[in-house]
Amino acid sequence: MISAMQGLLGLASGSLVGFSLGLVGGGGSILAVPLMVYVVGVPDAHLAIGTSAIAVATNAAFNLSNHARGGTVRWSCALTFAAAGIVGAFVGSIFGKMLDGQKLLALFALVMLVIAMLMLKARSRVGLPDVRMSWANMPAVVGLGLATGTLSGFFGIGGGFLIVPALMLATGMSIMNAVSSSLVAVTAFGLTTAASYAYSGLVSWELAGLFIAGGIVGGLIGTRSARLLAERRGALNIVFAAVIVAVAIYMLVRNLSLF
Repeated sequence: MISAMQGLLGLASGSLVGFSLGLVGGGGSILAVPLMVYVVGVPDAHLAIGTSAIAVATNAAFNLSNHARGGTVRWSCALTFAAAGIVGAFVGSIFGKMLDGQKLLALFALVMLVIAMLMLKARSRVGLPDVRMSWANMPAVVGLGLATGTLSGFFGIGGGFLIVPALMLATGMSIMNAVSSSLVAVTAFGLTTAASYAYSGLVSWELAGLFIAGGIVGGLIGTRSARLLAERRGALNIVFAAVIVAVAIYMLVRNLSLF
């Protein structure tokens, strides 16, 4: 059972997660896990990861429907990428549960730093306006999908900030198409990871429901903001990357006892 205060914090945290997914196609679990551990007060890192996986996957599916109505999802690329990544997510989740919770959070923080750098590097590209799956790009789509899915499952993250640059690299698609298409994989990876953690009893369904409820509202605002602020996404990513770096440093200090 969670307290009333934890419930309110869960709703607020979920709205931030949904806003991030709607605005930039990622940041769900990158924000959700630290929020659950350090704001809501979930004591077990594995429980936070399992709970965030189901919440982020559900919010990503909701945001995907919003983007799909705008016609910006490149389904052939997204579905192929997601199918390859599901295998990796399942394998990665098995190994992630074997690692000590504190060590997992420390490694998670290091991945956050890498993701922040990817955000700053990849999101300034214009990209091709209309791409499709072909024999030429299939090896890259499948290979990067498998690798991204494995990392997603291991760390219990949706992987949006890894998926977006990976889709752009594999296909040359535009940033808006990559953000929209990434939500297919975020949903698939999150559900795969959540199923693995739920099987081990590592999901708080009550907290997940609160995160999902908050995320739906945040996602609506984030998706609309993404369309309105499309030309200023570079500046938004700089700010968001800075937040991720700050949270990552805080997590490293807490879990590695640096001070």
